Amino acid sequence: MNIDNLKLDFTKLNGLIPVVTQDALSNKILMLAFVNKEAVEKTIETGKATYFSRSRSKLWVKGEESGNFQEIVEIRVDCENNSLLYIVNQKGLKASCHTGHESCFFRSLKNGDWVHNGEKKIFNPEDVY
Repeated sequence: MNIDNLKLDFTKLNGLIPVVTQDALSNKILMLAFVNKEAVEKTIETGKATYFSRSRSKLWVKGEESGNFQEIVEIRVDCENNSLLYIVNQKGLKASCHTGHESCFFRSLKNGDWVHNGEKKIFNPEDVY
């Protein structure tokens, strides 16, 4: 699919736009990542969330190493066409965070410190990566 018709604005962050990923069943925010044009095309083509790794400078399919794939249910765009929301069914062990948690947002600010919010680990990262 040629996504040029979608008029996504990749100009503000050097060819990248942020994607918030949300669980379709629980509505829980799972993660924030970035995509380039190729990652969006691949996501639409395969139905699996594909992102751009800024640290590795390459595309990555969520779950390609862990087996915790994200199946796209819906893709939404914000009012300025420069960020996306992926609503997904989390597959595998149903953990989106490389730390083994369901969500990357497992810490909360309390009294000036980041404190674990009680979310349990679903897997041990040393066993998966």
